[in-house]
Amino acid sequence: KNFKHLTKNELEQVNNNRYEATFKPGEVMIKQGSPASNAMFMATGVAKSYIEGLNGKNFILSLEKPGCLIMGPGTYVNSRHDYSVAAITSIRACFVSSDLLKQLARTNGAFAESLIEYFCLRSVRSHTRMISMAQKRMPGRLAELLLYLAVEVFSSYEFDMILTRHELGEMTSMAKECVVRILKEL
Repeated sequence: KNFKHLTKNELEQVNNNRYEATFKPGEVMIKQGSPASNAMFMATGVAKSYIEGLNGKNFILSLEKPGCLIMGPGTYVNSRHDYSVAAITSIRACFVSSDLLKQLARTNGAFAESLIEYFCLRSVRSHTRMISMAQKRMPGRLAELLLYLAVEVFSSYEFDMILTRHELGEMTSMAKECVVRILKEL
């Protein structure tokens, strides 16, 4: 969506300065704390963005789909990735220099505005999820997650589950055992 605001010459510049990579399920694509020298554009597959917590307890922020530009706020704040991204399915992605994207944002107002909109949308979604999780009991959190998967990720109320029970717990701040118990009750 963001790249539609670039001119033909700007798109050519991005295309000439990108490189592709493929990832297998489970592979880490971006590591929390690593230098944010590149942004990643997902061409195929589904990935999870997550915060690495203490004692191996992670919190999954969101699932990323094809067409998603993964460029965190750390690009502009401390030049570090604020979260990790790992492949859930097989993925093909393109990496583009963050410096090039910043340069394009400085010279192309529509592109800059699309990046601001992207960061704001992610922030609103994140805040909404945090409030919802703080105010809902466990069955409500899991039900909300299932609706998120149906509406936002799969665009269908019938889908094959691509997340493990453990990952469902990481998205809802619940232990895997609680997820299993609530799923049985549903």
